[in-house]
Amino acid sequence: MTELPLIGEAIAVAAEPRLAGARIGVVTFPGTLDDRDAARAVRLAGGTAVELWHADTELGDVDAVVIPGGFSYGDYLRAGAIARFAPLMSKIIDAANSEAKLPVLGICNGFQILTESHLLPGSMIKNDHLKFMCRDQVLRVENSNTAWTLDYQAGQEIIVPLKNQDGQYIADEKTLDALEAEGRVVFRYVGFNPNGSRRDIAGISNAAGNVVGLMPHPEHAVEAGFGPESLDGIGGSDTDGLGFFTSVLTKIVGGDK
Repeated sequence: MTELPLIGEAIAVAAEPRLAGARIGVVTFPGTLDDRDAARAVRLAGGTAVELWHADTELGDVDAVVIPGGFSYGDYLRAGAIARFAPLMSKIIDAANSEAKLPVLGICNGFQILTESHLLPGSMIKNDHLKFMCRDQVLRVENSNTAWTLDYQAGQEIIVPLKNQDGQYIADEKTLDALEAEGRVVFRYVGFNPNGSRRDIAGISNAAGNVVGLMPHPEHAVEAGFGPESLDGIGGSDTDGLGFFTSVLTKIVGGDK
């Protein structure tokens, strides 16, 4: 029997010293649940995690931003609808749309916030079965050229946890056709669509590829011994989610592929 590492002792990758200078901001809203997990993923990838509060009026000197999962403002009105108007979001929107194209990753509730902010098209509604869903999920990487997917291969299948209630991605047919034609579908559900998302879409990007949103949680699959390893006959690695964070660090320090 293989002995599993203790929590805090697992080392997912050998961090490169050159990556340590990359500063990744992790935003916390009232109701955010996964900010510490996202920050830990950044550190395991080799970068420096920077705490950001929703009421901050400046981004500071961060090189990228993660908007993590949870239930910002209790999903009151609509998931992400209030968080979209937080002071920090206006700075994130401006930076993402600027010539610098700040990399932004929205995970679960973060994805919902990105659609509400119009950084990404479409919207998120209740799962088609109207129940909260929590499971390990197989995803296919459709686009490996975004700031957050450089360390994956197009067509690669990975396994990461998923947990959501408002996870059904919807958009009109014209928008869906454009996303497909422009290669902006970044991840697609494989084998099972857990929420009824149109065309099995699990994640998308903006046109520039610096903004990515997805419903599953890569930050929960970043440590050896503590992530999903296989599902439905598909083998994976329990660190399948780490590539999101190493990708953006590599992008920041100038290692585009």
